[in-house]
Amino acid sequence: MKRVAIAAAVIVFARSAALAADLPPPAGTPDYIRPPIPVYNWSGFYLGGNLGEGWQNGSFSDPFGNTFNATNSATFLGGGQAGVNYEFNSGVVVGTETDFDWLGNGSNTTSPFPLAGTGIVPAPTASVTANNQWLLTVTGRVGYAWDRLLVYGKAGGAWVGNNPTIMINGTGFSFSGSNTNFGWTAGAGVEWAFWGNWSARLEYDYVGLASETLTVPTTSIILPGDVFGGSNRNIQMMNVGINYKFGGW
Repeated sequence: MKRVAIAAAVIVFARSAALAADLPPPAGTPDYIRPPIPVYNWSGFYLGGNLGEGWQNGSFSDPFGNTFNATNSATFLGGGQAGVNYEFNSGVVVGTETDFDWLGNGSNTTSPFPLAGTGIVPAPTASVTANNQWLLTVTGRVGYAWDRLLVYGKAGGAWVGNNPTIMINGTGFSFSGSNTNFGWTAGAGVEWAFWGNWSARLEYDYVGLASETLTVPTTSIILPGDVFGGSNRNIQMMNVGINYKFGGW
């Protein structure tokens, strides 16, 4: 009998608790307000790294009509970036970024082509290696953020370290020009803050290079003092990267 009484009491208590849960709160009790989900803020300084591929295009020619195209298949590039962003309440994001990448263009050599203007029969042939070695860009960025997703564009200056080399086949003679070539760059990308202060990006960049000359040494037995001028030279790149932003979010 005692067990039956205890069971009945438990059932009554459970039903009373359920009914109490369905009753409205007492008068004057403030409504419960769910705290807003924090929106990601892109403001802050960041560091990161990137990997990708690059393609070089352009041509060199001389007064004798010798022309070779410096067109390369995709080559590896990799490096790092640092920058700072500021996000306005409207979602507009502005900032600056500096990128430095190593370029693997050392093995991109053209097929042999006959040289005109040498006075030698049959004409000797030459091959050209592009030898882009590194790329530095300093750009401004502007974009729009939807919480953790940022779409942006960038533009600024570019510097390329290269030493294109012309090899006279069959003679063992070659000559090259080593310098830093200046140009401009523009690109666009999308970045996603996937966890905490970590974000991943996908970016395309175009680098337009200024004219460059390559002079044959006067000691050369072939075309001494000849000057090759470059035109329409550019580098296009696709890369993926990861960034870490310092500060709160």
